[in-house]
Amino acid sequence: MLGVVLGLGSIGVSADAQKGNLRSQLLANQGKTFRGTDDPEFVSYDLVLRDYVSKRIQKHYGETFDPKIFSGFELLEIEAFLKCRKPGEPVEPYLETFRRPR
Repeated sequence: MLGVVLGLGSIGVSADAQKGNLRSQLLANQGKTFRGTDDPEFVSYDLVLRDYVSKRIQKHYGETFDPKIFSGFELLEIEAFLKCRKPGEPVEPYLETFRRPR
């Protein structure tokens, strides 16, 4: 019985990933290891992570971040800051740590 439930759950996740659901695409990479940041699978994962986290930040905090500027992990760190900041605390000074020289 448990096997049937787990099997149906994994089928649902893979079906959602094929439809383009960002969360399901992230879950499809769960447990994978990558050879490095140049690994094509990592690049694909990071792009999905960027889109997913930037949309989640917009939804929960009303802040808009361009997923092309920040890495997925930087966006996760920004989200953690937004979750822990004091009411009315500006975001901009915190973002200075992520600015890159051009």
